[in-house]
Amino acid sequence: MQALSAFELLGAWERGLTQEPVQRALTLLSAACPDTPPDALARLSIGQRDARLLTLREWTFGPQLVSIATCPDCDERLELAFAVADIRAFPEAETVETLSLSMNDHEVCFRLLNSLDMIAIARNKALVGDNDVAELGRLLLERCLLTIRQGGQETTGDHLPSNVIDAVVERMAQADPQADVQLALVCPKCGYEWLSAFDIVPFFWSEINVWAYRTLREVHVLASAYGWSEIDILATSPWRRQLYLSWQDGYRGTR
Repeated sequence: MQALSAFELLGAWERGLTQEPVQRALTLLSAACPDTPPDALARLSIGQRDARLLTLREWTFGPQLVSIATCPDCDERLELAFAVADIRAFPEAETVETLSLSMNDHEVCFRLLNSLDMIAIARNKALVGDNDVAELGRLLLERCLLTIRQGGQETTGDHLPSNVIDAVVERMAQADPQADVQLALVCPKCGYEWLSAFDIVPFFWSEINVWAYRTLREVHVLASAYGWSEIDILATSPWRRQLYLSWQDGYRGTR
């Protein structure tokens, strides 16, 4: 994986404008991993995918992250400041091909969730609805079940007891902790404590979106003033670009 130049990041941003979040994640990784086939990136577990996105985010905007959360109890808004290292579960590892679990006379082989599963479920949302969380969860699990045996005989996921299903889900979470990052928060106003999910995909994309609009405005100002091409302007270091911009009357940029 490699860091993206300003030109490459803008290209990925433009391609992602009409895409769903999962596809945006893959677009960013494809740009940063040009030697890896797109299908291989799509088959990374969600945790492995997000670990790479965290690294790419650190290379792009630095190790510090700032976010906003709202207390569920009193609606107080909290500004959160933390580092990439604080939410990194483990170094990138090889993809786990299959996992297995033996419980209550059941033997289950399964794999971890990947982006292809999330894309398929996004399509199913139109059929079952966003609010049917249980049904969407069942569909996701079914995609990850490889073989199921009960008493040595092959069976289907429809016959799995709820405690076995829970154990499979727990094993998947343990094997891929980066897929579900939870921030432990405490409200300074009312003292309420809760866990808040952090998803690198929309977080990183929102940062890229703000950066892209600001950068394109800078390109417009400098191209209009000096007649330079977009690619030449983007090749200029941010510090030099800001200096040129500071000499343009009426420009109010953000460093």
